[in-house]
Order: sequence, then C-alpha cells, then structure tokens
Amino acid sequence: MTTDQLSRTFSALADPTRRAILARLSAGEATVNELAEPFTMSLPAVSRHLKVLEQAGLITRGRTRQWRPCRLEAKPLEDVADWVATYRQFWDGGFDRLEDHLRRLTGDA
Repeated sequence: MTTDQLSRTFSALADPTRRAILARLSAGEATVNELAEPFTMSLPAVSRHLKVLEQAGLITRGRTRQWRPCRLEAKPLEDVADWVATYRQFWDGGFDRLEDHLRRLTGDA
C-alpha cells in the first residue's frame, strides 16, 4: 500500500459519519437511501461522504437494474491494520511496564 493510499484511508476514516456508514455496510450491502436513513443530513451530503469512501477504496457501488448497492471493501482496512500492527510492540511493552509498576505499588511483585 502506498503512503498516499494509506493517507486517503485514514482521512476517510477520520469522519464519524463515514465510520458509521462503514459500520452499516459491514452488515451487508445497502442503497444510498438506506445509508442516509439514520442521519439528519441531505442525500447529497451522504453522497459526498460515499464519494470519499469510494475514492479511498473502502466501498464500491454496484448496479443491478434500478438498485445501486454500496458494498464494503475490506482491503484498505486490512492495510491499515497491518500498518498499525507494526507499532503494536510499543503499546504492548507499555502495558507490560504498567503492569509491573502496579504490582510493585500493590506489593504483589
């Protein structure tokens, strides 16, 4: 994954509306109208959010007759998870040090 793609993915994920849309799509395909239901925004505003998600590769839009379903694409999320995993050793080590410190404080060491 290129840094530019990773930046687009993180940028798309930065918005809570877009994260909510992705959460809904994790349950299955949905139309724009279905995705717009829980929000108090216009259909064009939801469409703009969908465009950002599509440009980041997080969703695709299909066409079946009159129905245009949106579908979640997991690959960019896998790439983000892989990128974050490279830093896991740092926070795991921090938790281990915190646990050791708490044991010393409580006399359990």
